[in-house]
Parts: sequence; C-alpha cells; structure tokens
Amino acid sequence: MVDQIFIPNPVQPGGFARQQQPKPASGNISDSPFARVLDKKLPSEGVKFSQHAQDRLKARNINFSSTDLANLEGAVNSVAQKGGRESLVMMGDSALVVSIKNRTVVTAMDRSQMKGNVFTNIDSAVVI
Repeated sequence: MVDQIFIPNPVQPGGFARQQQPKPASGNISDSPFARVLDKKLPSEGVKFSQHAQDRLKARNINFSSTDLANLEGAVNSVAQKGGRESLVMMGDSALVVSIKNRTVVTAMDRSQMKGNVFTNIDSAVVI
C-alpha cells in the first residue's frame, strides 16, 4: 500500500518569506523636495494656445508681441507658484483663460466680448 503525502503549503525555493515593499508616505510625488528642485532647474515650456484659442485670436484679430508672450508666461509661472489651476489673464484689451497645469491658453476675447461676460471655472485672475 502506498501512502499519499498531502502538503498544504508548498515550500518556497530559498526559504525566504516575501516581504512587501514600503509605500511612499504622501503618495504624491509632485510634492517631494526633489520634484520642486527639478521643476526649478528644468527650462519651462512656453505657453501654448489651444486650437479653440487660436481660432478666437484669428477671428477677433488679436495679436501678441514677443514681449506680450513673455509677460503671459511670467503670469502663468506666477499663478502656478501660488497653486492656481485655471486663471483669467487680463492683458491690455484682451482676456485669456489659461489652464495653468497644461500651460495652455484655452480661449481668448477682446474688450468688446468681455462686456457682460461671466467667467466660470477659474480660481485666479491676473492683470498684466
């Protein structure tokens, strides 16, 4: 007669128990000191314009000089440092809604379109 051997927990090769890796405390890597230093050292991307914003600029004959674009980028950087996500940027006779996280102008309007307009989904405003 042959006896059967039942092993409920097979032995793992090497005899070591598997240990779980510790998880990061905060879970948000973008708040780490390394991420902040890296953000300061990397060259910042220029501000982009969405297709919608480009269409509005063209239709409303709004043009920006290189100085205007530099001022816009400075405003976006300033809002980003303060924690803004969506901002209204007033530049001369123009108003721009900018996604700070994406560094993208979402829409643009001139002074005539601003009258009576309600700006929603913004958490900050900058006047240049």
